Amino acid sequence: MGRKKPIGLEKTRALYGYMFILPFILGFLFFMIKPLYQSFMMSLSEVQISNQGFVNVSNHFENYKRAFLIDPEFNQMLLTSITTMLYRSLATIVFSFFVAMLLNQKFKGRALARSIFFLAVILSSGVLVGLEYNNTLMAELKASIEEFGTGESITQVLEDVLLTNTGGVNGPSQKVFNTLFEIIDSIYDVAMASGIQIIIFLSGLQNISVSMYEAADMEGCTAWEKLWKITVPMISPLMLVCWIYTIVDFFMKTDNEVMSKINTQMVVMLNYGYSAALAWIYFIVCLALIGLTSLIISKVVNHD
Repeated sequence: MGRKKPIGLEKTRALYGYMFILPFILGFLFFMIKPLYQSFMMSLSEVQISNQGFVNVSNHFENYKRAFLIDPEFNQMLLTSITTMLYRSLATIVFSFFVAMLLNQKFKGRALARSIFFLAVILSSGVLVGLEYNNTLMAELKASIEEFGTGESITQVLEDVLLTNTGGVNGPSQKVFNTLFEIIDSIYDVAMASGIQIIIFLSGLQNISVSMYEAADMEGCTAWEKLWKITVPMISPLMLVCWIYTIVDFFMKTDNEVMSKINTQMVVMLNYGYSAALAWIYFIVCLALIGLTSLIISKVVNHD
């Protein structure tokens, strides 16, 4: 009998990867295929409620036509959501990467610092977010601040000062200026959304061989050169992973306008067919953005 050829390391890793995602694949096949099909059929119908339950009366693509051609809000909400996603996700990736680099340095209290940054993941959980918005103490504190304060945020005051001293900004620079301050003003949301990305970047940084940096030091490379010649190329595959995760996480947030509109149409207005159409449009746009941006980023990813 011939001896079986040993399985290579690459095939072994692939096998472990498939075993890791097997529960998700089985769950998707058994629990998600049917609801997806029912949702898509509802998006092509006018859903009526009767004694027998939900009845789908086919109206072809009328719900989609209503979303794009009749509804005055949806197109603007979708465009705003995409624009916000792009610069918010970029800010999250940059913030996560540099925080991971800081946490990868050797200093006293490093474990405590890592725990503090990972608290963003815990604090963004559903229970604590509910406590944050429903806590009476937090509400009274906010009311006191608004009563005795000016009612303006730090970034708003800084923006007023800069606009006053520079004599105002007009044209395209005004849009760049407003976007920059919007990113600064949303630093809390960026920090709350960066916990998982920090951990992913940190694991990648710890896997970079120290000998590469030692060889760079012997060649006289500066810290800036080591960043762009060693760290960024070695960590680039994880940037693609973090980018996809960040986009999905942003689109899944229930506090954006599109998700709120979908929930309103379904729960309040009872327009199940129209809400299903909006959800499918949102889902397809999300997939298209993931595919397009991933294709662009993959061109600069180092696979060696």
